[in-house]
Amino acid sequence: PFLYSDYGADTIRRQAVLCHRVLRTLQQAAQCSTVMSHETWEALLVFMLAINETLLAAPTIKDDVGDQLCERVLSVLFEVWLVACGKCFPSPPLWKTLREMAITWRHRGALISTWSRVCLALTHKLLGVMYPPTFPKHQYYDSDHWNVPNDLTDETIVQSWFRFLHTIGSPVDLSRPQIISQTPKFLQYAMVSDTDPSSHPSLHILPLNFLVAIKGISNLVDAFLGVMSEALVLPEEEHKKEIPTPPPHRRPAKSFSVSSVSQKGGMSKSALISLGRTMSSSTTSSAAPSVSSMTSISGSWEVSSASGQQPTLLRPKCNSLLHLFGEWLFEAAQVGTGLYHNPNLIREGSGRRSGSLGSAQDSLDLDTNSVANRYQAGRATALASLCRIFCSKKTGEQILPVYYARFYLVLMHGLKINEKREVEEPLISILMHCADILRLDLDGIQIMVPHILEALERVLPEKDLNIKINVNMSELRRASIHVLLSLLPLPLHFPNLTIKELIGGHGDKPLPTLGQLKTRITNLLINALQVESDPHNTHMLLGGLLVLVQETAGIEQQSQDKNSIQNSSYPSGHSASSPDSASSLFVKATYLVCHRLISSWKGDLCVSLAALELLCGLASSGVTDIDRVEWERGMKWVCDYIVYQCWRPPQAHSKDLHSSVVAAFTAVSTWIMARPDLLMNKHCLHNVLEVIELGISGSKSQGKRRDEPIKMKDDKELKPVSMRVRDAAEALLTIVLEHAGYFPTPCGAESVSSLVDENLLLQYSSVSSVEAFKYFVLHDNILIALLEDPLGNHQEPQPVVNVILRGGFGRHCWSFQLRQLPRHRSSTCRGRSQSGPGRPVSLMSGSTPHHVKHSFFPDNINRIPQCAAERSIPDLDGDTAEMNRLLYQQKNAEMAALAVTEADAEDCPECQPPRLCGEFQTARLFLSHFGFLQKLDTGKPSVIPLNSKKDGFFRDLELLDKLEPRTGDTVHVFYVKAGQSHYQEILANVEHSSNVSVHFLQVLQSLGWAIKSPSSNGNSSEGDSGGSGSGGGCFSGHKRMLYWADAMSEVTFLVPTLQPLPRIRHQRSEKDDKAKRQLTTYPVFVVWLESLEDYHNFPLDEMITHTGCGQEGWHSQNCSIIFLHALQSGLFRVKLQPSTHRPSVATPLVDGIVVSRNKVGTFVRQTAVNLCRRKRLDNESYQPPHTRRRLKIQEFVAKYEVFCSRAELLTSLFSNDL
Repeated sequence: PFLYSDYGADTIRRQAVLCHRVLRTLQQAAQCSTVMSHETWEALLVFMLAINETLLAAPTIKDDVGDQLCERVLSVLFEVWLVACGKCFPSPPLWKTLREMAITWRHRGALISTWSRVCLALTHKLLGVMYPPTFPKHQYYDSDHWNVPNDLTDETIVQSWFRFLHTIGSPVDLSRPQIISQTPKFLQYAMVSDTDPSSHPSLHILPLNFLVAIKGISNLVDAFLGVMSEALVLPEEEHKKEIPTPPPHRRPAKSFSVSSVSQKGGMSKSALISLGRTMSSSTTSSAAPSVSSMTSISGSWEVSSASGQQPTLLRPKCNSLLHLFGEWLFEAAQVGTGLYHNPNLIREGSGRRSGSLGSAQDSLDLDTNSVANRYQAGRATALASLCRIFCSKKTGEQILPVYYARFYLVLMHGLKINEKREVEEPLISILMHCADILRLDLDGIQIMVPHILEALERVLPEKDLNIKINVNMSELRRASIHVLLSLLPLPLHFPNLTIKELIGGHGDKPLPTLGQLKTRITNLLINALQVESDPHNTHMLLGGLLVLVQETAGIEQQSQDKNSIQNSSYPSGHSASSPDSASSLFVKATYLVCHRLISSWKGDLCVSLAALELLCGLASSGVTDIDRVEWERGMKWVCDYIVYQCWRPPQAHSKDLHSSVVAAFTAVSTWIMARPDLLMNKHCLHNVLEVIELGISGSKSQGKRRDEPIKMKDDKELKPVSMRVRDAAEALLTIVLEHAGYFPTPCGAESVSSLVDENLLLQYSSVSSVEAFKYFVLHDNILIALLEDPLGNHQEPQPVVNVILRGGFGRHCWSFQLRQLPRHRSSTCRGRSQSGPGRPVSLMSGSTPHHVKHSFFPDNINRIPQCAAERSIPDLDGDTAEMNRLLYQQKNAEMAALAVTEADAEDCPECQPPRLCGEFQTARLFLSHFGFLQKLDTGKPSVIPLNSKKDGFFRDLELLDKLEPRTGDTVHVFYVKAGQSHYQEILANVEHSSNVSVHFLQVLQSLGWAIKSPSSNGNSSEGDSGGSGSGGGCFSGHKRMLYWADAMSEVTFLVPTLQPLPRIRHQRSEKDDKAKRQLTTYPVFVVWLESLEDYHNFPLDEMITHTGCGQEGWHSQNCSIIFLHALQSGLFRVKLQPSTHRPSVATPLVDGIVVSRNKVGTFVRQTAVNLCRRKRLDNESYQPPHTRRRLKIQEFVAKYEVFCSRAELLTSLFSNDL
């Protein structure tokens, strides 16, 4: 009765119910019977095969009995067959019969889905047989579950798994309708119809069957890799048909929805293609990560599989997986590409299709594009599975060359872009699953670089990528960015490496080199950053951009040092004006980052921090040939960013916003330290001082509008945006006034404070006791020590006071001298001692004699006739005697007066200058002249005297000096040989250089410079040898350590050994609160891995305890780890493991990036510093170093203040009672 389909619906329904009863009876007999003989089992299985052959072999006709019972009869067949495997294993002829018949049922979707589930269930059992219990349990969707009898032996499981795996023949045949239709039932249909059997409507389901079959194989691969499988059919595609079924308590344990979907006649091609998604719809509709949280971009840091999980360490070798599934996956990945045109290949179990050679031959003329479009989803799934296999390659694992060749061939075709430049599903699938492909030492992978780059150029620069399939765009771009970050160092590290063609060649045309791709890679990175909106992706791109700029600058600097740019390995034509030179990249990065920081990134903390870290990295990149205007413009943009953030409305202010402002102040400080000459520009200096004023007071003297009156600083009320912002602004002010252009100081970079203290001054003083110092506190934040002693300068006994200033930003020593005249006008400079002011110099000078002939009468007086009146005046000769008498009298009178004056002068003593004073109250003069004795507005004096005679004063003073004014961090470096997991083995590696790589020692020395450890007490004879023969253990902190510092921070790098580490930094007394120690430094480990897989087994808890971080209150969940793995190419792969407690990431190193050996030490140091800065920003209870020093000074006031009135203070200063 099942051969006819013209019965009514009621008749078919009644037949289906009867069939269900028969099947249930057979099912119960197989499960419950314990007396069935071998012959009975054989007969039962033959009967089940006959039922399935009768119902399923014929072409599908909608709503007939075969269509209704397809899923049910197949589930009973496979269930009974598995029961038989445990009780009476079927004979080989039965297995062969099952395979031959199943090949004729492959047009039934239920067969493919059931086969996939059974194979997956048997694979789970097989994994339990092959691997230890530690092998991760394979996770899969509940809809793919299948119950396997528990009484199967290990041998039975192995045999059953392999035989079931090959039951349906080659799954690739599902993409060839001309092969599927070569069965007796389809040929019988062709006899009564003019239609070619390969065009039968029931074969329209083959694209879905092909997809489900390839997904089933992909799930098996995932099971062996230890990652979660994808669903065979997504939940939104599952639609069940209403068929007559027994009551719930009489139904089988499992029903399948794929067959129901497959039997729907109206399934569109787009619906079939949409089933090939690598991400479920739930991921596509997931909300974007929060932009207000500092930890919003933490989470999964690898994109190597659909689920984001990493393959297990116990996974089989790639060759083993390719031996099992490689042929099917490679052929499936070639469907529609023209690489495989012979569907008539002889395969085992394909004897039933040997009857129509002509039809098979005609299939060679199929339209390749049409095939590619219909079977694109299955092909994409095969490509994804192949990518996961090759990306699971372990360190040092070998893969057969034939597999490399086939993989690169299908990869090249999968990355091709069609004439319409559409982003098709195979390309998306490859990008989503090959994030690690360029960082695994795959042989010959460089030939794929141009094809990968072309695909990335199609995906990343597009803001709104128009694709027809349903895929999470953020995940797609993230996977593409991972690949791009692996491309960055290749043109710089291998500039002259030629790229050969996989197929064919260029003939006489020269082969391209990797160096020629640098411009394309640079433009791609910048264009991708311009359109990126996802915070995680933006963070990765910013890190990659900073790495690219610094590595380019390093290569150019090496070329300049060698003074042979034309003959160097750097590609020719990369001058300062080149679009991909370091200076050009600097300008482009500054423009792009600053513009987006002000426009679109200002509301996202994590992206803002990454952008500001990039600006800091650009300033320290060493690029010199940049116009000063570019520096000033960048400085102006960062200052504008600070102003914008501070002037946002009150409801927008939060901890994250203030953290971004603090980071911006740090960026300005870095730029000023890199280019101190920026402060020579009055506009730039004005901008910097304006934001400092804004940060300290909360407002500007000049308001937002130009017509507003200027507020004087004394008239403003101090209302900073937050105390953290005020502290950052004060730190920037210190940079401007003290460190810009003067760092490192003559004392070296190890200290920003003066090395002079009380003990050193006493060595040159006439006093020998520290009690000679007078201690005061100014304005509650500066502690001064005054010593009234000229320090042995007796040749110039001027009033001298020596002052040691201890403030928030360090210790400084000054010597003040009160002088009457400037030094250049003092006689001391001419070598004579000053005995007094001396006799005043006469300002009168004698007049110069002038010989002038006076004329009382005109020369022609004799020619003038005299008149009678003239004769009335008597002549002089007439009174001569009288005149002589008068002159004689006057002369005698003057001589007498002169004698009296000279007599009086001999009796008057000469005026002598007084003796110089040898005792001065210089402390009082200093405090008075600088205005410290004036009263504040509160009536309290600005100076507070301290009692230095109290017990514990100088001990507290020493503790204050130990509080560094800069942030201090400690990074521990480890070397892990392949396969090591015990902490003692790891610590012993650095004892001798033969246990470590030579490159490890080179990278270690690039982290900082070697200094003596403070715990060595100056006895470092053993360490002074440079650690000859040591594997880095000489820098354990016992004798020597690696150190790096700038004006704002310092980092110590320690290489722990088996000997416990000394506490060399942040030492505190036992009475210190434990919570305060948690605010000083954060545990950061740098781990060198010979085998990348060993990061899973790194003994973090033991290392935390051994390094002493546990004593500081830290646990393993607080530690951030930077793993370094040296590739065979000479590059380094970086893997980051953020702390699980409040995870945080930083730049320039992002997870998965590949960097060169020359700059890896610099990148590690910058990442560690930035990581600790972010941790401090995220810690609300953290106090900057200068704040802790000020609080310590306030403790001095509370403990050692001398309580006295202002009158008593002045009296004590005059009487020297202090």
